[in-house]
Amino acid sequence: MDNKYKKQWQEYKEAELKIVRPILSELGFELDDKQVHIGGERYITGGKKLVLLGKQKDNNKKVVIKVSRDEMRSAEIKHEWKCRQILQKINFAYHIFFTPKEILYTKKNGFTIFVTRFIDQKSTFLDRPLESQFFLSLKALEAQEGVHATTYEHTSTIKQTFGMWNSQEYIASFDKYYTNTIVQLPENIKVKKLLTKAKDFLSQNIETIDLYSDFLTHWDLVPHNFRVLENDIYLLDYSSIRFGNKYEGWARFINFMTLYNRPLEEKLVEYVKENRNEQEFLSLQLMRVFRLGELIWYYANTLDKAEGNLLQLNKKRIDLWANVLEGVLENKNIDYKIIEEYKIDRDKLRDEEEKERQQDLH
Repeated sequence: MDNKYKKQWQEYKEAELKIVRPILSELGFELDDKQVHIGGERYITGGKKLVLLGKQKDNNKKVVIKVSRDEMRSAEIKHEWKCRQILQKINFAYHIFFTPKEILYTKKNGFTIFVTRFIDQKSTFLDRPLESQFFLSLKALEAQEGVHATTYEHTSTIKQTFGMWNSQEYIASFDKYYTNTIVQLPENIKVKKLLTKAKDFLSQNIETIDLYSDFLTHWDLVPHNFRVLENDIYLLDYSSIRFGNKYEGWARFINFMTLYNRPLEEKLVEYVKENRNEQEFLSLQLMRVFRLGELIWYYANTLDKAEGNLLQLNKKRIDLWANVLEGVLENKNIDYKIIEEYKIDRDKLRDEEEKERQQDLH
C-alpha cells in the first residue's frame, strides 16, 4: 500500500493540475507533460503549491510557473513576487544577481499565479571547473554583503518586507530545533549530546552573531536556487532572503558542498580563515552549526511521514549531518569515507523519480 502522505500528495497534484491547466491555457501557457518538480520526495515537505514547467504559446519560450489556491502558499508566492520588486528597485547587490524576466503575476479563479522566464544554462554549477565554481561562489556570497541594513537608504522598506534576525531569533529557533529533535529522536544519545553542545556554543557567542548581523542574506543559496548563464548568476528563489548574520548564506552553501563538492567546501572555508579576521571565521562556524542543527531537525520531523526506503534514507541523513556537526564544532573536516559511504546508501535507497528530480534541480 502507498504511503498515505504520498497518496495525499498524488491526489492533490492531480486534482490541482486538472483545474489549473485550462486556466493557464487561457492565460497563454501550455504545461509540459513531464513535471519533475512535483515528484519524488516532494510529498514529504507538504505545502499546497505547485512549481510547474511549461511554455508561452505565442512564442514557445520556456517558463516556470508557481501556482496555489491555498491561503498560506498563495501568500508565499505573493511574498516572493513582492521581494523581487523591491530588490530590483534598491539595486540589489550592485546587479551581481540577475533576475529571470517576470512574465505574469495574477490571481484568477482563486489561484495565485506567478510566471517567470526559464533560464536554460549550458552546464550546471556543479559541472563547472572548480576554479569557476569558487569565483562564482565568492561573487554570489560577497555580493550580499553589499546591502547592510544600518547604512542602506531603503532600510525601513526592506526590513519590513524581509524580516530581521539577530542573535535572539537564531537562539530561539535553535531552541525549537533542539526540543523538537529530542522529542522525535528520544533514543539517539549522540544527536542529543551534539545538539546540547551546539546550543551552548551558540549561546556563548551571542555578541559575535550580532556583530555580523544586519546584512541581507539568502539563507538557502544552493545551486538549485540559482542558475548560471555564461558568468551571470540568475537568482531563482527570492522568498529565502532576510536580514541576518552575513555568514548564514555562506553556512548553508558550504554545508551543501560538504556533501556535493568537498574541494569547494574546503576552499571556501580556507578563504574565510585566511582573508578575514578570527571573529568572522567564528561567525561562519556559528552559522554552520545553526544550519546543521536545522537540517537534523528537518529530517527528524520527516520520520513519521516516511516509510520503507525513504525512512531508512532519512535516518542515514540524520546520522550524516550529526557527523558533520560534530566536525564543525571541533573545527575538523569530516572523513571523506563517511560521505562516500552515505552517497552509496543514498543512491540505493532513492527511487527513480527522486533521482530524476535531483538531476534536474542541480
